[in-house]
Amino acid sequence: MIRCGYVDIAAGQVHYRHVAGEGLPILFFHQSGSSAKMWDKVMTRLDGGRPMFAFDMAGYGGSFDPDPERDPTMADYVDWQAAAVAALGISRAHLVGHHTGSCVAVELAARHPALAQSLTMAGPVPLTPEERAEFAKHFGTPFTPRASGGYLLDNWHYLHNLGAHADVMLHHRELVDTLRAWFTRVQSYNAVWGQDFAGFLMAVQAPMLLMAAEDDVLYPFLARALAMRPDAESWPVKGANFEPDLDPDGFAAGLSAFVAKHG
Repeated sequence: MIRCGYVDIAAGQVHYRHVAGEGLPILFFHQSGSSAKMWDKVMTRLDGGRPMFAFDMAGYGGSFDPDPERDPTMADYVDWQAAAVAALGISRAHLVGHHTGSCVAVELAARHPALAQSLTMAGPVPLTPEERAEFAKHFGTPFTPRASGGYLLDNWHYLHNLGAHADVMLHHRELVDTLRAWFTRVQSYNAVWGQDFAGFLMAVQAPMLLMAAEDDVLYPFLARALAMRPDAESWPVKGANFEPDLDPDGFAAGLSAFVAKHG
């Protein structure tokens, strides 16, 4: 059973989804525009084993909103997640991130090596400065609420182009999550473009599993990440930019085997 809870940190309340279990926990971090719900299918398939926690990042789902007058850095997001993890009494865990969640997880693993038993990333982001600037043109504009309601359809089409239309209820859920995060989505994307992902990737000491569907916008960078870290394992998945929802069996199988191998 997936239960929900809140943990207090200095910056505000962090919402999480939790499955009880025994052993080292698995911590999940979602992509920009989404929420912790994107991990439900994977956690359900892994239920009966380890404890699992999927967090809503600041500005998403039920978690607090960052200050709208400033752009948080990725270091801020990582500090908030680290504080939430510590407040839950977790000192060692398997870290799992997807897209922006990979940015959170890789920096968390690099800056807090004692926490990371392993690191799994779907959609690693080892972009050059030029590539980050190009992505910012397409993934950094807010869908500002307008009286006409046209922004609702803009969001719908945006998610369609990312592959959410493969499951209409996924499309609907992602629309709701993206509307909630209409402004904070831009804040987290700006944090992504400002992060030295490659530097943190090279600093991680824990075992790593990397994956991305062939129709994921970040698939072209999977080979680069694996070349940078030839010690990392890889696993094939499907599902465009929504692998945990559209290929939960494949995702859960790869993750389960990986964490079993690494404690």
